[in-house]
Amino acid sequence: MSPTAKTFPLGQVVATPGALGAFADAEEPYLPYLMRHARSDWGVVSPEDARANDEACEMGDRLLSAYRLRDGTKVWIITEADRSSTCILLPEDY
Repeated sequence: MSPTAKTFPLGQVVATPGALGAFADAEEPYLPYLMRHARSDWGVVSPEDARANDEACEMGDRLLSAYRLRDGTKVWIITEADRSSTCILLPEDY
């Protein structure tokens, strides 16, 4: 996270069954990843996607973070443009 990173509201937080299962299988809590997302730490997205997220923080567009769990499973966290909700999901759940 950069020193100029922005925080933003998450709205209602939901998760797909697949994502919840992945966290359980990896024996990891989801909260640290959700907090990273909320602090503008976009995880393993490309530099271009990270810049797009940084701009989306200012413009009010959708935000997408990607993280790898300890077992290698990739999870996404998406906050809607209106900041009404955030979803934790697997890419295949999209």
